[in-house]
Amino acid sequence: MVNRPYWLNRIRAFWRKRPIVWLSGVRRVGKTTLARMLPETVYLNCDLPSDARRLDDPEMFFRALPESAVVVLDEVHRLSDPSRVLKIAADAFPGLRILATGSSTLAATRKFRDSLTGRKLALTLFPVLWTECEEEFRIRDLDRRLMNGGLPEFLLKPAKDEHLFSEWMDSFYARDIQELFAVRERAGFLKLLHLMLRQSGGLADFTALSRECDLSRPTVKAYLEAMGIACALFPLPPYHGGGRREIVRRPKIYGFDTGFVAHAHGWRDLRDDDRGLVWEHLVLDVLRAATGGEGLHYWRDKSDREVDFVIRRGGTADAVECKIKPERFDPKPLSVFRELYPGGSNYLVCPGIRSPFSRRFGSLAVKVVGCKDLIQEFEVA
Repeated sequence: MVNRPYWLNRIRAFWRKRPIVWLSGVRRVGKTTLARMLPETVYLNCDLPSDARRLDDPEMFFRALPESAVVVLDEVHRLSDPSRVLKIAADAFPGLRILATGSSTLAATRKFRDSLTGRKLALTLFPVLWTECEEEFRIRDLDRRLMNGGLPEFLLKPAKDEHLFSEWMDSFYARDIQELFAVRERAGFLKLLHLMLRQSGGLADFTALSRECDLSRPTVKAYLEAMGIACALFPLPPYHGGGRREIVRRPKIYGFDTGFVAHAHGWRDLRDDDRGLVWEHLVLDVLRAATGGEGLHYWRDKSDREVDFVIRRGGTADAVECKIKPERFDPKPLSVFRELYPGGSNYLVCPGIRSPFSRRFGSLAVKVVGCKDLIQEFEVA
């Protein structure tokens, strides 16, 4: 079992603020394995009838535990009334620390009659971050991480196993989408998901997607929302200040994992342009992990000048550009962005950067960093 200290520390930090941590993430991303890394826990798999029955009377169950026990409720949404169980734990037994896991956000199922406001914090577990690859998984082959993806089982395979990806798609639809959202149009849903993975990192066009998948426009929007709730897609809104030439509405939509993006494209090897696209996904995962997804945007104008990521912090806008090789960085789009929004820092994120350094392009100062330094720059306490 590979230790994942970054995520364990995040869980502990969240517990210092709230008694319940809701750990979400796509199927097989490693939630159960991570939960079992916590020492001295009371672990219940709510998918098992025997464990679920132990929570029929949650007050009796929690009263039998030590005051400061750590309780893991894995797949807690399988319970008939999960919000009642969690509310009793938080309100009547304040010394307990609860880790509840699920494949989607807490509000995804009608079983949650209480949003647990003030009692919980939500943490999304992402596929293995590039920082974890290098430090914990001892994998320094970037192409392996990009092609295999970051689901631990997939990543640890010496060679990419295409069968695993098809199997995951079927399981995702049957176990997450059909059960939570009662989606019955399997072929249309999976075709749309496959198309979104192929177009990952691009602007969403609901009308074109409707035409290509033979689904109504409202159905496309509903399916994309379900994919986002189930952590399979991440919509990134545009950053704008009202400029007439800025993109102000259309989000960019990213798939959850580089391996699935490569699988949807049918790639066997990575060309330089392909590598740059999926590297952008790895940087986004680092930013989402550090910020919790708050304040993240992209910027683009109608001349197609673009900044990969913009992070709103207070009254400033930090800009992050992604490149495999720093010498290929074109500063012109970032310079245009800074003419509009002068306040904020500029980062160029490249693999293989061990020590950050700064470069100047005219009046534009850019800090060149790796993912490890980037996550430290943006991590929210």
